[in-house]
Amino acid sequence: MDKLITDDMLRQGAEEGMDGFLKVFTDAYLEVIGGELNAETMPRLTGTQHALLGYHFFHEEMMDGGFCQLIQNGYGPYIFDNPFAKAMRLWGLKEFSKVIYKAKEVYDEHKEDLTRERTDEEFMAMYELYPQFDDPEDYFIENEEEITATIAYYVDEHIEEFLI
Repeated sequence: MDKLITDDMLRQGAEEGMDGFLKVFTDAYLEVIGGELNAETMPRLTGTQHALLGYHFFHEEMMDGGFCQLIQNGYGPYIFDNPFAKAMRLWGLKEFSKVIYKAKEVYDEHKEDLTRERTDEEFMAMYELYPQFDDPEDYFIENEEEITATIAYYVDEHIEEFLI
């Protein structure tokens, strides 16, 4: 199989900044799994690659609608039931890891309600029902650039673990 991530792609991504650099990897991962996370596609990536893909989904959902949206869009199990928070700690993001664990406590305690099907109105009401997510969301928004930069640095320093 040909490499999905080439040196040229990495160079071009790096020229676009840390987001562009990480996007080279996550785009390749999404291609490998056919854009779908399920029992059939999960084994196609390593744990390290899943952690980076997890950050991709986490970042997208948090920047768009926070934990309620992340969970309603089906990413709760991928983030909270996998060692995502542990990976972030191992990558040097101890405070961010604590924030994810704090949100996981809320998720675990209210999983049935958080994951149930909702109307648009019910979804919007979730933000009032779960103010426990406010502080973790604020932490991420305020520290997103530093978190992303730390992840990009980690990936660059351990690139062999992330190539596909």
